[in-house]
Amino acid sequence: MYKITQQLKKIGFSLNRLDHIIERNNHIREFSTSDYFCIYLFLDDIRIIVENVPYDIPGGNTVFLGPHKKIIFEKTKSEDFFVIAFSSSFYERSTKDSLFLNSQVFFNYNSDIFVSPLNNIKEMKIIFVESMSKFLAKDEALYISAAHNAIERLILDALLNIPTEEVKNDPKLDYLYHVNRFKVLLQRDFKTAKTVLYYSNELNISSRKLTEMTEYVTGKSAKQIIIDKVIAESKKELMYSTSTISQISYDMGFSDEANFNNFIKKHAGKNPSEIKTVK
Repeated sequence: MYKITQQLKKIGFSLNRLDHIIERNNHIREFSTSDYFCIYLFLDDIRIIVENVPYDIPGGNTVFLGPHKKIIFEKTKSEDFFVIAFSSSFYERSTKDSLFLNSQVFFNYNSDIFVSPLNNIKEMKIIFVESMSKFLAKDEALYISAAHNAIERLILDALLNIPTEEVKNDPKLDYLYHVNRFKVLLQRDFKTAKTVLYYSNELNISSRKLTEMTEYVTGKSAKQIIIDKVIAESKKELMYSTSTISQISYDMGFSDEANFNNFIKKHAGKNPSEIKTVK
């Protein structure tokens, strides 16, 4: 097992240079966030691909990525990139922490990532490279406390970049929590589970309650969110994958190609073959 994995397992937090992580990954540049929340400090320009969608990130930005996401780092000459990974149990110590963790920073409804500018690149590099190393060498408890504070600072800076009109005046924390857990489960299981009942059972709430929560937080029913997810992922595969429509329908969890075609036509307004030809 890699050292980063051991550290994550031990304390639920790790801070590493991106090139070191890639080296430990046998130079493979594709990763999954698994159950962890990730913050990437990009001090130079880089292109990343998240869930098959490319993003060009200018240097001096922070990228936030929630659990169960696939990310690919394209090759770059610079090595000024850092990866922070942590578990929810590591960060959540209070109601405020839960609200931060379940905000749009990690669960952006418009994109798989949230990008926020680094206000002071030099200062951030000192905090995350020099100071954290000193804390780790001195005392693990201090290191954990410093890590929590550093993460909170990055999240607070990011929250300031959420448009005011998108911030709810009276957020229901329990609604946010369950809806975001639903979205994590959906990311993991959408290929095999496409019913509201499945996800409500996983969350130990009723289907009606889950729909009430999703409608409050997102303005959409739980059923519609499931449909939107399957459609979005199917479109990505149709547009970017070299697989046949039959292979894609099987990969998306449909029993046969005809059912897949009918589903896409009904909810996307186009046949899969029409979407696949769009470039």
